[in-house]
Amino acid sequence: MSGVSGLTGIRFAFGTLTVLPVRLTRWDREAARAGMLCAPLAGLVVGLAAAVTGGALQLLGAGSALAAVAAVAVPAVLTRGLHLDGLADTADGLGSGKPAEDALRIMKQSDVGPFGVITLLFVLLAQVAALAQLYDRGWAHGALAAVTAGVTARLALTLAARPGIPAARPGGLGSAVAETVPVRTALAVTALVTACCAGAGALLGGYGAVHQAVAVLAGLAGAQLLLRHCARRFGGVTGDVFGALAETAATVALVALALG
Repeated sequence: MSGVSGLTGIRFAFGTLTVLPVRLTRWDREAARAGMLCAPLAGLVVGLAAAVTGGALQLLGAGSALAAVAAVAVPAVLTRGLHLDGLADTADGLGSGKPAEDALRIMKQSDVGPFGVITLLFVLLAQVAALAQLYDRGWAHGALAAVTAGVTARLALTLAARPGIPAARPGGLGSAVAETVPVRTALAVTALVTACCAGAGALLGGYGAVHQAVAVLAGLAGAQLLLRHCARRFGGVTGDVFGALAETAATVALVALALG
């Protein structure tokens, strides 16, 4: 990690992507690169927390719907809703139809517009519905899906921090991490994470390994489509866009798992 310790990267990832009490020791380009490479690890912890909560409720007799709601609520709590807020702000910016500078200004406002509300509603409904269907197949299916969604969401951020996608404006997380992760390194991390998810899916038997791998890649593809659109529309990425990418990747991955 070019002179930056793995611990520094972990601190950056958890300090910026979760509300866990992790103290940031560095805030520079090298630390940001290391942090974005460790982003899937933060997603793993968030996903495990969601899986444990949802699975425990189901094992205690709660229905699949309640387990799914809990599994969706935990990541929101552990990120202080920042990714959901970014999704809503990005939706408002994209839906405004205004030039990039005006759209970015709309995204910085503290209120949420109609496009943001509608997007949040349907994304959360999709996540809950997909997880409920997966919990219906058994707690293991739902728990693994929660973990896969958490990891895929943060892996999308690793890929979004590659060269060629600049920050849309100075300041904030988007500016700190934009263009910090080399393409080959991002692809290597993607291959490793996908393989790990596939290995976990193999424990479910059948085509579990393939299903998990396809879900990860589908989530990343959905996030990349949004990233390309935002880069053209805003001239680059912002912290809000990163949040939108995470929620998009998680949602598409869950839907892909539910469709299997």
